Amino acid sequence: MYDSILVPTDGSKTVERTLPHALKIATDNDATIRALSVVDVRSIQAAGADDRDGVDAELTADAEVAVEMVADRAAEEGIDVETAVRHGTPDKEIVKEASETGIDVIVIGTDGNTPREKLRALGSVSERVVDTADVPVFVVKQAAEDLE
Repeated sequence: MYDSILVPTDGSKTVERTLPHALKIATDNDATIRALSVVDVRSIQAAGADDRDGVDAELTADAEVAVEMVADRAAEEGIDVETAVRHGTPDKEIVKEASETGIDVIVIGTDGNTPREKLRALGSVSERVVDTADVPVFVVKQAAEDLE
């Protein structure tokens, strides 16, 4: 049913709660996991002109670490894995990645890395992905103790 599963990650604790579900779906369906991290260009644009290259490099390095963590966990389970880092607006890039790479299902958490996203709750990336993706989206809700 599912041959390819997209697991967006921002390197936050959210993926620790999301990933076991993605791994289970992948194992049950002999599917490939595609780990994706999106460098939010708005963060780069918000930096001062002299700092943009440094901010971009730092955020890109963080994104690489985030996808490698997912890749390592998938590999430990014997699951085929691919990784990708994109630049753009996270929800839009997640949906583009799914469309462009033939993803069958997206497994995403409801909480992100920043306090602002925690306050906005489901007015966030995950909600916009649910609203705009052309494939099923499996949303993993954060437990209350994870938000503290």
